[in-house]
Amino acid sequence: MEELESRQTQILKRITQLELSLLPPSTNEQPSATVSRLSAALVAGGVKDFSFKRAPSDYYDRSFEARRDILGAASIHHLCKSIVLVNTQAASDITDCSDRQNSKYYVVVVQYTARFSAETVKNFLYTLNNGKIPKKRFNLRLAPEEISHELTGFEHNGVTCVGMKTDIPVILDEAIVKLQPDFFWLGGGEIDLKLGIRTSEFINFTKPFIVNCSGS
Repeated sequence: MEELESRQTQILKRITQLELSLLPPSTNEQPSATVSRLSAALVAGGVKDFSFKRAPSDYYDRSFEARRDILGAASIHHLCKSIVLVNTQAASDITDCSDRQNSKYYVVVVQYTARFSAETVKNFLYTLNNGKIPKKRFNLRLAPEEISHELTGFEHNGVTCVGMKTDIPVILDEAIVKLQPDFFWLGGGEIDLKLGIRTSEFINFTKPFIVNCSGS
């Protein structure tokens, strides 16, 4: 009988330890400099509904479903990423982001579950410029990592549209705008940091071009 009680006690202890291991980190933990800086930028820009979450180091080795659960996202389609594109065929005098309509670089926010189409962005920019710039002058490609880092200040998998070193024009995939509930997740400035934000407030903050630039 004593042996049975002892085993029951050990089992209860293990259950308690497991439950504790599943709890989120202590809220007393001081936010990182990145969280403080980006939070200040968001608040200054009128954004109220946002959240930062720290992901485990093996986050990108996990399935979309596991990532959804880690962040508490509404669905796997609410998991998004920011990618820096370079127009490799821009005219020689187009070297920066001073002209939103004909920029050397763009940041595109797209769902992880979607298939990004650079061709639709090319067509959008051609139309945006009223056909005054030849289509051959638009060729959007993924910017090299070192260029992305130099422009944004963020590493690969940590890129976000908030607090970038350079004011790069943002293109938001139309599919994200249609998500319900309207709160999605993207990179948060560090590899293991994620930012959740209300879609309407993200739009007001980044003033993106909203383009249908992906397929499922």
